Amino acid sequence: MADNEFERRRQTVAAQLAERKLDGFLVSFSPNLRYLTGFTGSNGNLLLLPGEAILFTDPRYQIQAAQEVTCSVHISKGPLVPDIMAAVAKRRLRRIGYEPARMTCDTLDSLQGRLPMKSTLAPVNGWVEGLRMVKSADEIGLIRRSVETNSRAFESAVTKVRPGMKEQDLAAELEYRMRRLGAEKPSFETIVAGGARSALPHAQPTAARLATGQLVVVDMGALQDGYCSDMTRMLFLGTPTAKVKRAYRAVLEAQLAGVDAVRPGVSTARVDAAARNVLKAYGLAEAFVHSTGHGLGLEIHEPPRIGKKDKTKLAPGMAITIEPGVYIEGFGGIRIEDTVVVTETGCEILTPTPKTLRII
Repeated sequence: MADNEFERRRQTVAAQLAERKLDGFLVSFSPNLRYLTGFTGSNGNLLLLPGEAILFTDPRYQIQAAQEVTCSVHISKGPLVPDIMAAVAKRRLRRIGYEPARMTCDTLDSLQGRLPMKSTLAPVNGWVEGLRMVKSADEIGLIRRSVETNSRAFESAVTKVRPGMKEQDLAAELEYRMRRLGAEKPSFETIVAGGARSALPHAQPTAARLATGQLVVVDMGALQDGYCSDMTRMLFLGTPTAKVKRAYRAVLEAQLAGVDAVRPGVSTARVDAAARNVLKAYGLAEAFVHSTGHGLGLEIHEPPRIGKKDKTKLAPGMAITIEPGVYIEGFGGIRIEDTVVVTETGCEILTPTPKTLRII
């Protein structure tokens, strides 16, 4: 990411301080911090002012911060809060915004305990997250690269699937492959679940062995250069039954309908409804127990949510997942998921992996 992109983002936030009646904004949530500065360390706070930005971190990150960020850097010898409050007092800031949903009670108590007499803290929710919803061309490029790494890892690992293989071993193989291909780590804990366990939408891989006649759900994502990907594909060991084929066709049609509904100006609820209506026509509406998708980027789950009651209007540059599924106790579950980006005229499916049921 170009340094000037981080500077532009900080300027965008700084320009909105006055209309929010803020003298400064304290950013403590790591993804937001990275979005505004490029800093990747585990301990940092950004004090953003109308004409100045200061990153507070500790001596472990002195060299790293100098390499990663273009704003001022303050290295604290102890806890960051006293130095942040000293900067607030020196600049006579009256009203400082903070991220209540992203801050521990302990940190908030510490800030309030050291707040200068005429200063106040003001909770601000979702400000940077709202900016992060629309990705730049550079960000879309990074997401695309993560998606491609993830799909290559899947194709490489799936050739090793055999009856008798443990769910845990397949998950480990998938994660090993994505790391070998350049990912820093999985963007979430890889899901591999066979047979009846595939009906658990967020199943954790176990020592259970995959067996002939089973559906196998594989939900995986790579984190590469800080950006996430997310994909779900289905395997079947042996010859699928008519019931499996029908359920798979229903989910595939629902997923394609959801993708087809993605375009600028459309509400996320409408995209959810497009997928849900297909499953309803198949008599499977009750088996679809989660939302149709979510935004992704620096986090694996970020706004917008693609759900029944969500009113967000899609805009070009939003990166989202489309992932309807059905889950039937004792039978199994089927989910198909792509990462897509909203374009000026519709959407582009970034995920290159075919959506056919993979027969092993």
